[in-house]
Amino acid sequence: MKLALAGDTMLGRRVAERLGTEPPESLFAPELVDVVHEADLCLLNLECCISARGEPALGKVFHFRAPPWATQALAHLGVDCVTLANNHALDFGQDALLDTLAHLDAAGIQVVGAGSDLERARAPAVFEANGFRLAVLAVTDHPPDYAAAPELGGVAYADLRRDPAPEWLSQRIAAVDADAVLVTPHWGPNMVAQPRPYVRRAATALVAAGATLVAGHSAHLFHGVAERVLHDLGDFLDDYRVERKLRNDLGLLFLVDLAGDGLEAIPLKLEFAHTRLAEGEDAAWIRRHFVQACAKLGTDVRDEDGRLVARWR
Repeated sequence: MKLALAGDTMLGRRVAERLGTEPPESLFAPELVDVVHEADLCLLNLECCISARGEPALGKVFHFRAPPWATQALAHLGVDCVTLANNHALDFGQDALLDTLAHLDAAGIQVVGAGSDLERARAPAVFEANGFRLAVLAVTDHPPDYAAAPELGGVAYADLRRDPAPEWLSQRIAAVDADAVLVTPHWGPNMVAQPRPYVRRAATALVAAGATLVAGHSAHLFHGVAERVLHDLGDFLDDYRVERKLRNDLGLLFLVDLAGDGLEAIPLKLEFAHTRLAEGEDAAWIRRHFVQACAKLGTDVRDEDGRLVARWR
């Protein structure tokens, strides 16, 4: 099974405004869609709710909500599964979360990491391709007030700084009936160029608990990869202000063959509410920084026709 893994995808605010005047296909360049379609399964972190209801959560600076037809953009890209285990799934409350689940279900897109109660929020999604079964589990380490409860919708929350492989998550990794397990955590602070020590500890613990692959997000910047660990997938689509020094307008799409021994990373340029393949100096900047970040984690990377290939054994 070949996976396409994309990072933080925000369909609200000015992206939502674009969806009001332009077709859903306009968010992603055709050549990017073609790359995603090389994979058997595409998963991303959806950092917004999808709803026409709800009021902004109190005490938060940013609130992200996309219109119901935003699912058409995800379907066009080829998204099979999203994680909602993040700090924006409940930006507009319980009704908007339930709408999000319903709209994604209607579009044929599975959800992990959030649900109408605790059991559903923690439940895995299982996919099959070419006779191979993959289970996907998601968790977030912030915010605790978005956590699901036995009779309350919310996200699959865990304090990964205190407990890097919580018992409930370790048990579910061990219990799934699948050939491989992908765990996708939303962890660590925004705008940091490398994984925090507690994130690295949690990644190691999740692999030890049985995760075949760990693919994290939250920093809005791509990080280096270690064996079976993608510490941060970076941003994939947004309308954010660009930090010129950190270059959060540059990203990567990761292609992982679960039968292989590494991955391919495809350089991306994040324009305003539009993502395309990176070229020229942008692609060169991504290559330099990804090679350096991976080297610090003991992973070699080489450029093969514009794709950054990492091997970890």
